[in-house]
Amino acid sequence: MTASDLVIRNGVIVTSADMQTADIAVTDGRITAIGKDLPSGHETIDATGLWVLPGGVDSHVHVDQPLSSGAEIADDFASGTASALAGGTTTLIGFAVQKQGSALRGAVEEMMARGTRSRCDFAFHIQVTDASDAALAELGPLAEEGHRSVKIFMTGGNRLDDAACLRTLAAAKSNDMLCCIHAENHDLIAYLTEALLRQGNTAPAATALARPEIGEREAAHRILTLAEALDAPLQIFHVSGEATAAEIAAARHRGVRAWSETCTQYLVFTEEDFDRPGMEGAKFLFSPCPRGPDAREALWARIRDHTIETITSDHSPTSFGGEKGKLHAGENAPFNKVPNGIPGLAARLPIVFNEGVTKGRIDPMRFVDLVSTAPAKLFGLWPQKGTLAVGSDADIVLWDPKKQRILTNEMQQHGVDYTPYEGMETTGAPIAVWLRGIRAWEAGEVLAAPGTGRFQPRAPFPKAAVPRHPAGFDPLA
Repeated sequence: MTASDLVIRNGVIVTSADMQTADIAVTDGRITAIGKDLPSGHETIDATGLWVLPGGVDSHVHVDQPLSSGAEIADDFASGTASALAGGTTTLIGFAVQKQGSALRGAVEEMMARGTRSRCDFAFHIQVTDASDAALAELGPLAEEGHRSVKIFMTGGNRLDDAACLRTLAAAKSNDMLCCIHAENHDLIAYLTEALLRQGNTAPAATALARPEIGEREAAHRILTLAEALDAPLQIFHVSGEATAAEIAAARHRGVRAWSETCTQYLVFTEEDFDRPGMEGAKFLFSPCPRGPDAREALWARIRDHTIETITSDHSPTSFGGEKGKLHAGENAPFNKVPNGIPGLAARLPIVFNEGVTKGRIDPMRFVDLVSTAPAKLFGLWPQKGTLAVGSDADIVLWDPKKQRILTNEMQQHGVDYTPYEGMETTGAPIAVWLRGIRAWEAGEVLAAPGTGRFQPRAPFPKAAVPRHPAGFDPLA
């Protein structure tokens, strides 16, 4: 009998379904056996006292993404995916952003070329910024190539109005794609921002006043209503609090095919973190904004009742210093000129584990579901990704559930000059990471070279079993 390439013995194997102490064998990048007393492999590791988890799947990541604001994403694929591996994430989904008036394919091809330097596996959401007939007609061929999700902004320079949102939702549904939504009311933000600037309220903390939860709630309600009329599936990104989560829960109760995510930062920060001396608050600016202190427990309640199915990083790293960083518009730039977004790839699993499992809010199986299995299923990567099963990719994280650490910027292993999680104490940490059976990270050292990662074509998003047409007829027929 030919020996396996790798056998990990005596670890507690944790999936979204169960926990068991067993051995796991790997050959040619795939899991070939799970059981007791498996034969030794060419390499055998004793994992006694450790957990064996499926590699994390982060379905909301901005790396190597061109910006039009004058700022710059600080992570290219090589550094961003080094950070992913350092935190136990082995697959990420980034963004291919259409330039206004340009073809979708050009954006996809550009990001596919950049992805050749990835250290972990990857895919892309296609961000539609110009919902012309010609652009939306491209979705069909791109979907056939494995690009199975679309991104819509309802605010910002690349926003779509309601008519364009409807057209994009319809085109995505027709091509078995899932729409992902940044839901905030653009006109409300613009109105409040103008008023704050007129009153001289320009500090980073004013961001929370300009982007209140009511604007997120309204936009979520609006896009859920549009999706309901078309029976189009969608996921609401980065839910910040109970008001938006309640809209999603209500829509799902009506039969809308709606899913949602929250992000690591909403589970640990509040709007008070923007209010720091000088421009220090700029290090914490992201949108939608974090809310008041009660929002965190409300989010955990919505995680437990499965209104929120996934937790992502929304890694959007702009350095604090430098002419392309947070202060690119000046050392005292008003809040609306400071780029939104924070780094968080390597911190995601440790913080979610600490806040969830260590503090007793969720069990280990739910942790694995939130950070790996659920996003893999939602975005067409399962069972190749997101689980530990015979035939699945050997994306494996050896995890110490008792390891205590103080997070530092150095251990994030990204290309950013700071982490907002600096000094945070966590319990639970990765010890080693394998990508398709290749040892990719261990003991603080990134071992996977740029180019190790592979593009992951994804399966069609499943159609509804029973068509629903609240509009009274099928507008897509």
